Order: sequence, then structure tokens, then C-alpha cells
Amino acid sequence: MRDSIRIVRRGRIVEIDDIKPTETLLDYLRLRERATGTKEGCNEGDCGACTVVIGEWQDGRVAYRPVNSCIQFLGAMDGKEIVTVEDIAWPDGRLHPVQQAIVDAHGAQCGFCTPGIVMSLFALYHQEGREGPPPRDEIVTALAGNLCRCTGYRPIVDAALAAMAEPPADRFVEAMPQTAGLLQFLADGQDVFIGSNSAFFAAPASLSALAQLVMKYPEATLLAGGTDVGLRVTKGLRPISQVIHVGRVAALRQIEDVGDALILGAGVTYEDAASAFADLDPDLGELIRRLGSRQVRAVGTIGGNIANGSPIGDMPPALIALGATLELAHGEDGRALPLEDYFIAYGKQDRQPGEFVAGLLVPKLMSNQVFRAYKITKRFDEDISAVMGAFRFTIDDGVITEARIAFGGMAATPKRALSAEARLVGAQPGRAASWGAAIEALGEDYAPISDMRASAAYRMETAKALLAKALVECAGAPTSRTRVIGRREAPEAEVA
Repeated sequence: MRDSIRIVRRGRIVEIDDIKPTETLLDYLRLRERATGTKEGCNEGDCGACTVVIGEWQDGRVAYRPVNSCIQFLGAMDGKEIVTVEDIAWPDGRLHPVQQAIVDAHGAQCGFCTPGIVMSLFALYHQEGREGPPPRDEIVTALAGNLCRCTGYRPIVDAALAAMAEPPADRFVEAMPQTAGLLQFLADGQDVFIGSNSAFFAAPASLSALAQLVMKYPEATLLAGGTDVGLRVTKGLRPISQVIHVGRVAALRQIEDVGDALILGAGVTYEDAASAFADLDPDLGELIRRLGSRQVRAVGTIGGNIANGSPIGDMPPALIALGATLELAHGEDGRALPLEDYFIAYGKQDRQPGEFVAGLLVPKLMSNQVFRAYKITKRFDEDISAVMGAFRFTIDDGVITEARIAFGGMAATPKRALSAEARLVGAQPGRAASWGAAIEALGEDYAPISDMRASAAYRMETAKALLAKALVECAGAPTSRTRVIGRREAPEAEVA
């Protein structure tokens, strides 16, 4: 067991043994290293001013991903390379191609948001398989987590297109063999424990070590991607003295296709799950693409989104509609339960002391089933929703024989609409008159509240509209009438 973490900085290994359990990567960079090019903006992972890039040894290569350093705990960086805006120019002073393109295209003004923008584009510059400029919409997606307040985005996108006209060729490409060697050397499989029994940061390297730690310290905070726990510290100002990081447990980052279902470890990130979920259904892929920013998806985990029990989390409603089953581990034992049964009340889940979320089984759609998911937010790319609706219908001979409907943002927990489901059995998606009662039954299933995201009345009207939208689409109505983006191919039809 190690009592320190080790990271790669500027081509060398840095060992740190004096970290606080909740010390952030941003504070380390700015206060310890005095690497002040990385800025503190919103301090909650939304604005992107604090974006840095982490390098990880993954699938036989060094993979670079952008992260929000303001909500990343320093301890979670063990075994990774950290790249900041100060690091990317050539040693002789020549700017990195992304930096030079930003200058040439006049894509920077005040300089506060620009470092984060540069680092997001640096990660895209090193995207696996890139040989030329990515499509414009891919560049826009890469910049969705960077909110610049003083310049237009057009010159920034133009700079990205210019910088990426050729395959990657920078100092990091030249140093790739050395970096790969350092990262492989750091992957020593040792458990990390820094601190005392009362205050510590721990990062077990195996599932058994994790289970033992959680049993020993049942009150400890489990940390996965940090996109929720980080805000408890930076915005909630909550004192957290015991942190157990699950990100070094390889068994929790596996995705297995077992034929009729997917099995995911609780530590699988949104970015790593995106392709597999998009194969299940296009709406799942689009849902993940709109879940926050690339900085959030790079580290945020599906298991963490479930474990924190958020009533406005995006994935639980979709997974509940699909009939997902949750796996909970407790020491050497485990149990499975339907995902919807995990959420008991606001802030309360069916998880016992010493127990943790270990994995998820997600059934694939059968040939007679259709799925739809819709996310309603004030900002298009956002990690929380005003209303999130997911629907799975089993249809035989044009008649709904089974329905699963789940909403987020409509109750104190992600919740199924059991009354509406019952009234849909026997309905025909192509006949609106047959499902009018199901639409109204949503008023029996939910009593939404008003908050900063939406009013109760808006939420109810929106939920009704989304159910109608799902049924209309399933009847074959062209999605050009119902979708702004992410349209699905469907035969044109009219709904009576």
C-alpha cells in the first residue's frame, strides 16, 4: 500500500504525500505549482475556464481527455499525466498549433476563458484516429463545456478547423513513447491510503480491497468521477474527511455484451459507454451527448449518477424505462434489485452501511419494442434536466401490450408512471383517442414542484407533451416534425 499519489507533470513523475482528502486539482495547480494559466470560474464544472487535460494509459495507447480541474480531487489523479495550458507550447517558445490558430483567427479576447478553450481543443487535436479536421458539429460538441463571455464562437471554431487540418504533430506526439512508459510504470496495482483513520484519501486498486474499505469505513464518501461530490465541496462547502476513490478498480470500468443485455461496471464513464448505448438505441446516444460537456462525460460515471440518487439525473429514467437491474456489493456478498426500487425517497436509497453500487445490467430492446428518450433543459448541453422522459413500448399488431414510462425532475426520485402505463395497454400509437386517458393519468403519477429550473405547471404540461410525442413518433410520424436535432429515420405516417 502506498501513502502517496504519483502523477506525470512535464515529462517527469511527481510524488505527493501531503494531500487533503478533498484538495482539488485546480488548487494544487494554482496554489502549489503556481501554474495560474488555469483559471477558476464557476467552480462547479460548468464554465470550462479551469479545463486541463489528463492523459491515461488505455487500450494500449495514451488517451487524452479534458476535465474540469475545479471539481477533480487531486488524489483521483494518481497514475495520470496532467497537461495545462502552460505545458503545450514547444520548448523553444513556438506556440502549439491550437494556440497559434487561436491567435491567427482572433479567437481570444480577455484571456480568462481562452486557456480552457485551448485545452478542450488540445484534447480534440489528440483525438484517437484523427487525421484531418473534425466535422464542425464535432468541434462545437468539444466546446460545449467552455462558456466564453466576451467573444464570438465563430473564430474559435475557425481556429480549430485550421489547427487540425493535418494529423497531430506536436511535442506530445514526439514524447508519446516516453509518456506511455511512465504511465505504464505508474500502474503498479497498489492500494493508496493517505491520512489517518479519521481523515484520509484512499484509492483501492481491486474490487476486494474496495469492498473491505467500504465495510471498514461505512460512513466514508465514495468518489467516482467527482462531478457530484466535487460540488458538495466547492459549492455546498461540506466537510468530507473520509474519501474512497473507486476509479482505480479496473473491474468497475468494464462493459460486457452478453447477447440480450449489457453489463456495465459502476465506474464506466459516460464517454466510454456512449458507443455501446448508442447501439442500443439512437436516443440513448443523443442523451449521453447532451449530458453536460465533454469534460463531464470524460470522468462522470453512470454508476455514480445512480448512487447519488439525484431526482434530476439524466440516466436513471432511461435505464428504468429499459428495465435495468442494479448490482450492489457488500463485502464478499452481493444482491440485485430493479433499478426503480433503489430510489426510496429524496436523499434516501436502498443501500445498507458498507454496501456500494457495483454494476448494472441493461436489457437490449426486443424486436417488438420501441424506445424514446427526451431531455428538456434551459441550456442545450447540460448535466441536469428540468424534465427528462423515457419510454419503452412493446407493440404487437399495432397495439401496445406493455409500457414502461419513467421521468426525472417530476418527483423526489426518478419514478415510473404506473397509472399511465396501465392505461396504455391496448392503446394504438396511431390513434390519439386511444391514449388520451394515459396522458391525463400522469396527473395521478406525479405532483411536481416549482424550482429554479421550471414551474410545476410547466413540468406537468411538458411531461404530457413528451408522452404524446413518443407515441406519435412510434406511430411513424416523421421526426422532422418532432425533433430539432438527432432525428431518426421513420416512415411517414399520420396520427389519427
